[in-house]
Amino acid sequence: MRPTLAAGLTATRRIVVDRDRTIGFMGEAARVYATPMLVRDIEMTCRELLLEHLDPGEDSVGMRIELDHLAPTLVGMTAEIAVRVVEVKGRVVVFDVEASDGVDPIARGRHQRFVVEVKKTEERLAAKAKKAGLA
Repeated sequence: MRPTLAAGLTATRRIVVDRDRTIGFMGEAARVYATPMLVRDIEMTCRELLLEHLDPGEDSVGMRIELDHLAPTLVGMTAEIAVRVVEVKGRVVVFDVEASDGVDPIARGRHQRFVVEVKKTEERLAAKAKKAGLA
């Protein structure tokens, strides 16, 4: 991790909510941004910010998310996801998260990511696959 990784860093990402990001179980008239897709977009926004401050061979994985999904966002609307690093504790990075769609606040919460060395992670996963009989 580079010394530039510190509390106060921010990033904003704008995402047009397309059909693939919506729920379908209530019919076409009720297609809205699905919570799992919102979580994915939040995680990716945080990861992209982190990548700017990590060393070669490092990446991050999500380890915790607390999220209130406050309002629906319709297909075609743009969701704006804003993230801010609030704490760096060793390899754990904590983000505050807010999202809006231009009409309503749609989400707020907190997300934690863990910075990993990709090579070591691959080794751990290979060992687990072997134990599980998947190798």
